[in-house]
Amino acid sequence: MKKINFFIFLIVILIVSLIFSIMFGGVSISFKDVIYTIFHPKIVDSNQTIIWKIRIPRVILGLFIGAGLAVSGCVFQGMLRNPLADPYTLGVSGGAALGASIGIIFRFEKFLGYYGLPLFAFIGAFISISLIYLLALRRNLSVTTLILIGVVLSFLFSAIVTLILSVSDPQKVHLTIIWLMGDLSLADSGLILPVSLFVIPGILILFLFSRDMDLLTLGEEKARHLGVDVKLIRRVLFLFSSIITGACVSSSGIIGFVGLMVPHFIRGFTGPGHRILLPASAIGGAILLVLADTLARTIISPLELPVGVITGIFGGIFFLIFFLRSKRKEIF
Repeated sequence: MKKINFFIFLIVILIVSLIFSIMFGGVSISFKDVIYTIFHPKIVDSNQTIIWKIRIPRVILGLFIGAGLAVSGCVFQGMLRNPLADPYTLGVSGGAALGASIGIIFRFEKFLGYYGLPLFAFIGAFISISLIYLLALRRNLSVTTLILIGVVLSFLFSAIVTLILSVSDPQKVHLTIIWLMGDLSLADSGLILPVSLFVIPGILILFLFSRDMDLLTLGEEKARHLGVDVKLIRRVLFLFSSIITGACVSSSGIIGFVGLMVPHFIRGFTGPGHRILLPASAIGGAILLVLADTLARTIISPLELPVGVITGIFGGIFFLIFFLRSKRKEIF
């Protein structure tokens, strides 16, 4: 009963967060006007343009990205049995950053239009996923191998990005840095569909392996004795979590702390069982990113901060407080 009430509480907070995010920004819109405009979308005025063309696509994109990052972080923490694991642990973000940097610096968006940057970021993420998978496969996808290869590739990609930025035009460097800090300002209705096609099915597939993730947290040997095909399950979890992360990063840049902090916080209320933890983390991640983006575009209005700055500052402070006040010595 307590867990059901917690889910209801999360859903209510999510709905309030969505409405709150639509109301506030560079221009504040009253709750009454928001409701009226949502139910009368064909009326052409300034509120209709702001709400339907700018804020709703941004809110929906933030919802998907927050949910995707939180679920991916939850899966990586369980699969790797590492409380510090997050969606970027295995180097997916480094590949996406390299792809996006190449796209910005060499202006490939000039030929590919609006989708140029997300496309190049996703290609970079996909190359990173493929490299990690192929290299780790030689060691049967062991936890240690995955982490080491991910860390090494992250440093390698970061070094290449730094090299590219050091010899590039300052204006392009600025655009690249803003993207690397995490930003939802590129949100567009045309971007929502491709992101949702990766995030929603990916989360549903990962949910099907909830029991296997529970057993993996006990250790490989115990999981095998309980009938889990450890190699196969680890491949599935790695591939789908990485693809979700790649889709999120390619559309918004690198937004930190969502995938690390949300699963820890939610686990304190739901317990370690992934059947409840995964959907609860998805809702929690959506809430966090939607509220963080709202704060990013209102705190120094009319200027906007990259949302990654907000999640980094407040997420880091919150996580430290949460960690210090936690009475549990063990995460899993």
